[in-house]
Amino acid sequence: MLLTNILLKKAKSKEILVMVESVISGHKLVRIRDRVAEKLEFIRYDPYIQQKALYKEIKKIRSL
Repeated sequence: MLLTNILLKKAKSKEILVMVESVISGHKLVRIRDRVAEKLEFIRYDPYIQQKALYKEIKKIRSL
């Protein structure tokens, strides 16, 4: 391995972009979370049903 390859290698980012989805209606949002944190899960207003709903992380989109 060449020395230039080692010096130019990208460091892993600390945050990733993830998609979260409403458990009730399927409304989707994109959020940022730490790489080492647990999967996102939170309550937020859902515009489809016009009530608060539980959102859970469904997939990783990319690292930041």
